[in-house]
Amino acid sequence: MSSPFLPGMFVRHPDQPDWGLGQVQSAIGNRITVNFENAGKQLINSEQVGLLPVEPDDASNPEGPD
Repeated sequence: MSSPFLPGMFVRHPDQPDWGLGQVQSAIGNRITVNFENAGKQLINSEQVGLLPVEPDDASNPEGPD
């Protein structure tokens, strides 16, 4: 099963908004490694956490899309 997350994608953690914007480093099955701007590298289990994809145009807006 392939992950919908690809290296280079930007994401946000829905339960940790203070972590800031994250960039996917790797995605192997349900294990997603994300480098967050305020929390560093985190290993996320996508079966337990629904990461929120961020469109590149929205990555610079910390509040998300208007």
